[in-house]
Amino acid sequence: MDLTLLSDLSNWQRLGGADTAAEIAQQPLLWEALAHDLSEHAPRLQAFLGERLDDPRQRVLFTGAGSSGFIAEMVADTLNAQWPAEIRAVHTTSLLTHPALYLQRDRPTLLVSFGRSGSSPESVAAVERVRADVDDARFLDITCNADGELARRGAGRADTFTLLMPPASCDRAFAMTSSLSCMLLAALASFDRAPWNARIQRLAQVAALARQGIADWDAAVTTLAQQPFSRVIYLGSGPHEALAREAALKVLELTAGRVLALANTPLGFRHGPKSTLNGETLVVVFRSVQPLARRYEQDLLEELRADGVAGKVLSIGPQVDAGDDYTLPVPALPDSWLAPVWLPFAQLYALQRSAALGLTPDNPFPDGTVNRVVKGVTIHHD
Repeated sequence: MDLTLLSDLSNWQRLGGADTAAEIAQQPLLWEALAHDLSEHAPRLQAFLGERLDDPRQRVLFTGAGSSGFIAEMVADTLNAQWPAEIRAVHTTSLLTHPALYLQRDRPTLLVSFGRSGSSPESVAAVERVRADVDDARFLDITCNADGELARRGAGRADTFTLLMPPASCDRAFAMTSSLSCMLLAALASFDRAPWNARIQRLAQVAALARQGIADWDAAVTTLAQQPFSRVIYLGSGPHEALAREAALKVLELTAGRVLALANTPLGFRHGPKSTLNGETLVVVFRSVQPLARRYEQDLLEELRADGVAGKVLSIGPQVDAGDDYTLPVPALPDSWLAPVWLPFAQLYALQRSAALGLTPDNPFPDGTVNRVVKGVTIHHD
């Protein structure tokens, strides 16, 4: 049976993975729709942000939980390097347990929340916590769900701007795929210092690249996922460290934990985590566009291949040096903007590995032990 992503989705319907497959495939189209939506929202969004990013006292916290938290990590450092304001990533799961580490009452703070559903208890509680603990607090909610708690609670408030993603980005399947990539690109486009027309052009560029990547890699990833690797390790540097973490989470989620997945940096991997390698391990290195980072990545790739301990060592990235396994000819874009281009590889692999294990990718936890929207969280107060 042909189970490649771009084939008839009826095959995936029978396997319980049609939603996940479709939501991976639709991403380039959604990014083009996002470019149109952002062009329309730009004047109001710019008015909401005002001159705050030029103020060194301004704190901007990008936040979310799980995959949404990895979005924050993928964008924060890139944007922090562009503005006088302090921009950092902090997961809601850390903000709620240790608010005093991140919030100051007299420090103006913009909380940027990422939420597919916009209804996770941590997302709602983080907004309430910042509103209670900071005198000058504002909120930008980037969400895929117009009916979620973030969108509902922010409606009509002068201190809140709700940036809705294209409706189809609110994934029906368990795993975040198109929701994550849309929110990631929305954040980059909203906060980048480049002129708006340049930001919109970047969205078109990454959409075209991802469309090519999905088509080029689909069959090869299908074959790769049939190999019985019991461990997968993703490695990346800079913004790609968070990309690696998200890629590892996709494997854990869609295989219901049957495949152990870890993430690290190419340099950090030698400091202990390399001990996890064995003949059943697949290693994937996300390559940077930065020449310095690429030299460190190349050193590790050569080392791992020479060691011969891992079952397979692959690399994915810009078409720069000979020897990379999955490449695309990318324009001069920062790693954070290219992260969504490499992300479908990891999504495809997790989908196919789930199917190879006989699971249902759209809902790999039919017993409800893990849920699409997190349950069972009790919010505590001081």
